[in-house]
Amino acid sequence: MSEYQYDPESPPAPTPPVVVIEDEQPAVEPSAGKRARSGPKWEAEARERVKAGIRRFTKHLNDLIERDANEGDTRMLVNRMLTDVLGYDEFSELTTEYAVKGEFADYGIRIERDLVAFIEVKRVATKLAAKHLRQAEMYAVNEGVEWIVLTNGANWRVYHLSAGLPVEIDLALDVDLVGDETVGKKAEELFYLTRESLKRRQLDEVWKTKRATSPSSLSAVLSSPAVAEAIRKELRRTTKQKVAADEITRLLRETVIRPECLQ
Repeated sequence: MSEYQYDPESPPAPTPPVVVIEDEQPAVEPSAGKRARSGPKWEAEARERVKAGIRRFTKHLNDLIERDANEGDTRMLVNRMLTDVLGYDEFSELTTEYAVKGEFADYGIRIERDLVAFIEVKRVATKLAAKHLRQAEMYAVNEGVEWIVLTNGANWRVYHLSAGLPVEIDLALDVDLVGDETVGKKAEELFYLTRESLKRRQLDEVWKTKRATSPSSLSAVLSSPAVAEAIRKELRRTTKQKVAADEITRLLRETVIRPECLQ
């Protein structure tokens, strides 16, 4: 799998594929006599650039949606967002029509020459769904790439690909730039897709948190012997009834936890 250079400031990073679909604040250091500032200068600058970019491009996105723009027009806007908002160099870090075994990914992202992500662009009116990942999954598996970005310009979904059998795809980010959330909230999420953040692998921690708190992960914890034993003791204390731990586990799995979470 492709690896790219870690920045010294960053924390350490911790066949068809099968899709398993399932945010990090910087440390705040108090400063004597001054209001605490969060994060290094590069981070503050990147976050402000993203916030300004969202404000700038929202009108263009709404115009594209209103006229039901085609995929080519959508791609032009995406290209501008990748450079002006997310900070990638158009000539050295973005590859359009990236060739993979005779087929082409819409974009490849390189950081310090290492391929780190593929981007699949759909027309702005397309409602993004897991089915749109199929082709990009194949590209990522073949090239050893762990990040896939699926976008229609307005909605940006970022997936992490974990190698293995089966290959697992986890949704790490889902940002709707024309949705009801505040510009600040949108910028907070989209920041992790910037060149500065992706280089420092901050998106890894976002993904790990999402994965740890996914429905399947929480269901596994609820089904564990330790939780069943804790419930058994609490039931005994509050109801005076004796219920076996394995019976509690069975009831949780059959009557409380949704079946689709028990994967």
